Amino acid sequence: MINAVGRDIPDYLLKDGKEVYQGKNYKDGQYIKKASPTVRKGEKPVESKLCETIREACEKCGAHDGMTFSFHTEFRDGDYVAAMVCRVLVEEMGLKDLHVAATSLGSAQNIFADYMEQGIIVEAQTSGVRGRIGEVISEGKLKNPAIIRSHGGRPRAVEAGEVHIDIAFLASATSDCCGNAKGTGGKNNCGSMGFANHDAHYADHTVIITDTLVPFPNLPSSISCIDVDAVCVVDAIGDPKKIATKEARMTDNPRELMMAQNVANVIAATPYFKDGFSFQTGVGGPSLAVNRFLEEHMRAQNIKMSFALGGTSSAICALQDKGLVDYILDTQDFDQGAASHLFTNPHHIEIDLSEYANASNKGAYVNKLDYVVLSALEIDTKFNVNVITGSDGVLRGAPGGHPDTAAGSKCCIIVTPLTRGRMATVCKDVVTVTTPGDCVDVLVTDYGIAVNPARQDLIACLDKAGIKHVTIESLQEKAYSLVGEPDPLEWEDQVVAIVEARDGTILDVVKKIKKFDINS
Repeated sequence: MINAVGRDIPDYLLKDGKEVYQGKNYKDGQYIKKASPTVRKGEKPVESKLCETIREACEKCGAHDGMTFSFHTEFRDGDYVAAMVCRVLVEEMGLKDLHVAATSLGSAQNIFADYMEQGIIVEAQTSGVRGRIGEVISEGKLKNPAIIRSHGGRPRAVEAGEVHIDIAFLASATSDCCGNAKGTGGKNNCGSMGFANHDAHYADHTVIITDTLVPFPNLPSSISCIDVDAVCVVDAIGDPKKIATKEARMTDNPRELMMAQNVANVIAATPYFKDGFSFQTGVGGPSLAVNRFLEEHMRAQNIKMSFALGGTSSAICALQDKGLVDYILDTQDFDQGAASHLFTNPHHIEIDLSEYANASNKGAYVNKLDYVVLSALEIDTKFNVNVITGSDGVLRGAPGGHPDTAAGSKCCIIVTPLTRGRMATVCKDVVTVTTPGDCVDVLVTDYGIAVNPARQDLIACLDKAGIKHVTIESLQEKAYSLVGEPDPLEWEDQVVAIVEARDGTILDVVKKIKKFDINS
């Protein structure tokens, strides 16, 4: 069946009420029956929930063949816990037919790729797929198609009962003996645990894994002991220095700084730029760099933000410290500066992913966004954006909050260079649609600015401000003139991943590439 972004979704995937994507407002106003968190009839009073080993905690929580386990990825490439737990489940306990429901999968979990190839991990539901795991899934070696959801789509699926987590294993910078846990105050801090606390509420069992045990009560906590079954102390839960990946670092590239300045100019030309506006930037050099240029416009007009949302960098924290941002609503921290800032500033608030972006709750914060600035691997002439597959069709990215913020904000701006190496970033058709074009308003490249024709109001604003813009088709033609038009990819019939829209409908599928050769 052809969906609203023109993608052909195989009929066999449309079962158990699953539908194709039919536009960003299709599910608005529809109610779902919310799944209930697991509760007990009663619990015997205990002095401590400490377990000597991860295996003891797994056995206490009833780890079994075929179960679904989850973990968070606030430590990004520096995470140790997911691989540590998986080795216990597979190599010590001999479990099989495992299902992973992670906030993201990357190089820190490369051992999962081995277990996928061996048929031990049979399903992965995640927001991100990078590194060797992405290659293995793209080769068709995972038994069931991976399911890729946005940061808002994941809690929606959990709360709707589409994802049932048997055991959540949650890394925590500090915990007391009963499981009051948080991402600050320890020897390895990640800051916000917005990715983790939702799982603690809905999993049948929750295991806190920490390397810093503190006296009871560890309050205020991100995760309450009322949701925790067991606590394990290990030598190290992760390497905080690897939280700041190259994608999440501030740029000093002149081309990226020029694009960032143009984004700030576009924002300042629109009617939403007034005292009390709200804002989010995504991961990526030019996206994060917008903050420094936005400050100039804010000071010139004597205005400040009501709140900054989502993943948090030191750049936004600096704006708050200067009195230009009232609140930071934080789901994850991109660097140690932001993690430390959360610990010390009372207006820097941790929120969970459902509060942040769940399209099926009664008030996600993304719906209050005025602006979001996001990056892209590709954007096509229909303004559809791809952030998960490379030009070779291999899974190597994450939608994260990209589709959620694009849909919820009043003005979604994509900032990306026209080309990367020999690849045209602006193209006729993206390899995979992760953010639909009906959610994207403006494109800023190093060769010009384009506005979605559906936003004639924004076109009028840019014209009034004297900001030049062109059609997206002209940018695509320029890109092809520089690097050539890419050859079409050839696919096999096997679906290796399903990309869900934030409302749970099917937005796109990723198929196995014909004659797959990762080194070609």
